[in-house]
Amino acid sequence: MKSDLKNYFVGNSEMKYIQEQIFRFPEDYLLKRTGFVFVLNNINANFSAQSSTIKDSRVAFAVIDYSEKVLIKIITDEGIAGYGEAAPLAFVTGETIEGVLAALQMFRQGLIGEDPLNIERIHALMNGAIAGNTSAKCAIDLALYDIRGKVMGQPVYKVLGGYDNKVVNDITIGMDETEKMVEKARRYVESDGYHILKIKTGSSLEKDIENIHKIREAVGSHIRLRVDANQGYSVSDAVKALDAFEKAGVEAVEQCLADWDMEGAAWIRQKARGIKVMLDESIHSPIDAAKACRLGAADTLNIKLMKCGGLYQAEQINAIAMANGVNCMVGCMLETKLAITAGLSLVASKQNITEADCDSFLYYKDESTGMTGGFTREGDIFTLSDKPGFGLDINF
Repeated sequence: MKSDLKNYFVGNSEMKYIQEQIFRFPEDYLLKRTGFVFVLNNINANFSAQSSTIKDSRVAFAVIDYSEKVLIKIITDEGIAGYGEAAPLAFVTGETIEGVLAALQMFRQGLIGEDPLNIERIHALMNGAIAGNTSAKCAIDLALYDIRGKVMGQPVYKVLGGYDNKVVNDITIGMDETEKMVEKARRYVESDGYHILKIKTGSSLEKDIENIHKIREAVGSHIRLRVDANQGYSVSDAVKALDAFEKAGVEAVEQCLADWDMEGAAWIRQKARGIKVMLDESIHSPIDAAKACRLGAADTLNIKLMKCGGLYQAEQINAIAMANGVNCMVGCMLETKLAITAGLSLVASKQNITEADCDSFLYYKDESTGMTGGFTREGDIFTLSDKPGFGLDINF
């Protein structure tokens, strides 16, 4: 291992050009857009989703029947390539693919020639150019951290802190008929080796309670259960739900109320007994994290790279939470293995990030989504690669 930090940073790299690709699921086609330099290989063949993916993507307020991504490549003047991903969801990040492409075009014009290791400066430039657009900013951010790791000769999880290289991941069960949800729960536990199940709720309180109790009966008391209501409850229903879920041995409930209602979240947390309250859609920025901690609105904050703009702001959210005695989890959108590797790297790097919900790559026909490396999986244990950067074998 190198001990001299000055040896990690040789030369004065600058961003030379940026490339991008778009993937849409499940139709399995690739769209080329002008405005960026393209070097496109046939890597889209494995990017397709099975029909079951649609049902697994059912949440309290929407059914997600396809997903679009933008993958970007930043190349420095020294020939180092970094890869990033934008996975926008309009009802979460407020972005569309067209908006992401427009933002990336704007960033491209302003960032060419910048030092890719100056990540804070680059975020300041992006934030000065346009508000929001967090998944577009995330794509740039991830590519920069990939470059930083490659320049240092270290994996990103070590660049970020290096607490561990293994992560215990959960698996999500989307809303469906009770029997199908129970069947999936059994399969995930008995066949796939998962010990933590995250169950989507928020459509009908009575049905939600029935589903949770039947899943508990099916998997036994040794399996950890979490619930994600995706803003599906009123305050009164949330209090009833938490009481019923606690009796079924649920350890935490995520985002019971509308994203804006942190005061309501603080109130139900005071009423909760033996069950943790988590916030997800409420947390987009360090400012949101500070407000949640000040109000006592959560036991755990769910960080998503696409919501907050990448690893740079994610670290800030975690630092604020840690200073206030609040743990964090890293979740995901419908992302490829690229962004999932970035999320897992953040989890592994920080002692205060105690939970991982990075499972969306499992929705695709090919778990690798066209990329090998990054991490290996044995049951619910994900082990990160020690290759520099994100350690992914990807090229376009």
